Amino acid sequence: MLQILSFLDDFSDEIEDSSDLFAPNPVLRMVLHLVRGHLEAKIVTPTSLIGASRVPYATANRRLRDMVEAGLIEQRPRTKTGKSFSMHPSEALLEQWMQLSGRLKRLAESEFGGRRPASDTRDYFYGGSYLAAQSVPPLSVLPEPLKLAGGLRVLVHGDPTFMVMDNLKRQFEQAVGVPIHQRAFSIDRLREEALRNAERKVSRYDIVALDLPWVGEFAEKGLLMPLDTAMDIARLDPSDFHTAGWKAAHWGKRPYGVPAQTTPELLFYRKDLFAQAGLAPPGTTEELLEAAAALHDPRRGRHGIAWNAARGTALGHTVLMTMSDFGQPVLDLPRIAGGFETDHLADGGYRPTIDTPGGLRAAEYLMELLRYSPPDILSMSWYERVRPYAGGSVAMAYGYTLLAPYFELDDTSPAYGQTGYLPHPAGPGGTPVAPVGGYVMGIPANLPEERLAGAIEALIVFTSPEAQKLYVQNGSRTNARYSVGADPEVRRASPIFEAVDAMSWRDELQFWPRPPVPEIGEIIEICGEEFHDMLRGIVTPREALRNAQGRADALMEQDKTG
Repeated sequence: MLQILSFLDDFSDEIEDSSDLFAPNPVLRMVLHLVRGHLEAKIVTPTSLIGASRVPYATANRRLRDMVEAGLIEQRPRTKTGKSFSMHPSEALLEQWMQLSGRLKRLAESEFGGRRPASDTRDYFYGGSYLAAQSVPPLSVLPEPLKLAGGLRVLVHGDPTFMVMDNLKRQFEQAVGVPIHQRAFSIDRLREEALRNAERKVSRYDIVALDLPWVGEFAEKGLLMPLDTAMDIARLDPSDFHTAGWKAAHWGKRPYGVPAQTTPELLFYRKDLFAQAGLAPPGTTEELLEAAAALHDPRRGRHGIAWNAARGTALGHTVLMTMSDFGQPVLDLPRIAGGFETDHLADGGYRPTIDTPGGLRAAEYLMELLRYSPPDILSMSWYERVRPYAGGSVAMAYGYTLLAPYFELDDTSPAYGQTGYLPHPAGPGGTPVAPVGGYVMGIPANLPEERLAGAIEALIVFTSPEAQKLYVQNGSRTNARYSVGADPEVRRASPIFEAVDAMSWRDELQFWPRPPVPEIGEIIEICGEEFHDMLRGIVTPREALRNAQGRADALMEQDKTG
């Protein structure tokens, strides 16, 4: 859209400078100035709009009134008196301008761009023109600034997607009309801070981001506000969220958060290395081990695969997800079509299922993976496993989509443009699964009443399709909504979105591998400690399973009696 704006601005200059008989078009000039200011998060005033029109003041003022009356411009009060306004493009104008930008681009390619590529022609005949009309529009501004004294306060995780939000701070501040104060922590410190905040008499944050598995704990302890008591849930358009991500935001069939990023853990693999070795993409754990063995060449500085194996939380997540590859949930969940049922977890009565035949197969698989991993694998966690993949020293890596920018946005990476995306290959007893990770944004239960309305409006803005698309356009590789994944610009940004959408439709996106029960954080920690001892050779796989099962059982008994 900015390219089209610049073109029309320059083109109008050329037309007007070519002859004195060509007068400026004040409406076009003001629209160009207004939309550019919105996209660049710059304040636009009536005075600056009139100045951009290039016509006499009286004429420009009349045209400005016409645009306001036609619903093209939103006026937002800048002061408490309401006598001063900032000017913003309305949602209708942004939609019209987005569609116009697409038509102008296609027209220019048709007239001046030579022969249209075959892919464009194919897109046109198979719905590309329709999809372009269905593109998610740019983020619009709220008609009134939020009433939040001191600004909006947000607690988030320090990952690439939330850092994109921080980089877009000006745009979001313009949208909500107040300053935004964002604090970001690593995953363990984020949980500590969220729990500490819940102990305060008054919440320090208006919105908090929580890892999906924490939802049950925070809901059960009354630390999060159930959203259906605070707002009309229909305003979120729940059916637009990936099913697994939306279900994971619930506890006891009530929503406690809104998916801010849905980021499944996938298998990243180097398509070029697989092609050179004559290997097919692995669909099973056995095929993955064969590929890892074939591509593992430590003498040349290349290893087969990287994964989360650092002691504690990092390895604990790997254990739960690897068990799911063999069809074994960490709790005794009822089996249903497409996976395991989680709707009744709030009723209690579940127990850990770690020391099982499926658990043993998962443990033995991890021991096999160890043979084809880098020498520092036992200290690798979220970022460390993807960095060597991006650097070209490993051929495959298990990783969340949110980490894909490390190689997708770095054209010096050997993995740039050469990465394929797969769900977890399945082991015996399992089916391909893409375990859903990511974060929801929720409202602390101890938020003062006078801040609730503003927090809800900000929550809707941050999780809207418009915001999700903006994150992607600025480097994020996570997406919580079907509409955003189907957007043509988003599809062009990365093949990851089409791949994840296909997994969702095939019902491979699942959140049961990490069920959001209150005890899940401690169960993950237990598995991460016991299996780390196994990988170090201190205990056997059977001993690790037995130890983890015993500790998890004791935890559950303690919770029942406590």
